[in-house]
Amino acid sequence: MKKIHLLSVIGVVIVGVLFGVMFIPKNNSNPQEGISKASFLRAAEQALSDNNLLKAKELYQKAISEMDQPGEIDKTRGKLEAVNIKIIFSPLIDECSEEYVVKAKDALSKIAKNYNTTVEFIKLSNNLSSDTIRPGQKLKINICPFSIVVDKSQNLLFLKRKDEIAKTYLVATGKDNSTPVGNFKIVNKLVDPTWFRSGAVISPDSPDNILGTRWLGFDLKGYGIHGTTEPNSLGQQITLGCVRMKNEEVEEIFSIVPVGTEVIIID
Repeated sequence: MKKIHLLSVIGVVIVGVLFGVMFIPKNNSNPQEGISKASFLRAAEQALSDNNLLKAKELYQKAISEMDQPGEIDKTRGKLEAVNIKIIFSPLIDECSEEYVVKAKDALSKIAKNYNTTVEFIKLSNNLSSDTIRPGQKLKINICPFSIVVDKSQNLLFLKRKDEIAKTYLVATGKDNSTPVGNFKIVNKLVDPTWFRSGAVISPDSPDNILGTRWLGFDLKGYGIHGTTEPNSLGQQITLGCVRMKNEEVEEIFSIVPVGTEVIIID
């Protein structure tokens, strides 16, 4: 029995490492455990209602640390990830961003290059409707690197910010295990991509173009992450080798990650 319990503990710790939170099995004889968990959840919901996103994030993380049921953890993690995305796309300064004061002759493209981010991300996180900025203007700028992890066994894509999973997405991967495994880089980004297949050129407005609205190409020719015209295929191993996402979700990632972003694909 001791050996079985030890293996269970190791399994929970491995999951905790992937998601940036250490989950330690709780002793169910502790009467305070349920109270703490429920208290953190109530406080998180109140903080969210008050639009105190940073506090809500902290409280959801504490609630998860008190949980040991996978279903309960997944449900609460979903709420935490929704808060993460709200923070990322808001002017709120967190531990992975800083305030930048616009200087004379600055441009969004120059700032984005200096900080290894994207113009679109700066605009979205500062509620900017155009590329126009003025000296003295204060901008929130991301300073933590993003990376992407694709788990083929679960057909899940994890957007990571520094060492923390910011959001989890359901994807489709390659049939017959055709999605390559390894470490890659995003080397190009295209809006409304043309599909080049077996010598055919399929335009973005063609119903036969299955690439959807965005393309993020890897440093392995012919492979990348893209949208889809077949959202019902997500969650399956069905593509020709690429990673397929909902259009609105690949657009979200497209706006965040710059060229050079690391992509790790695992079995």
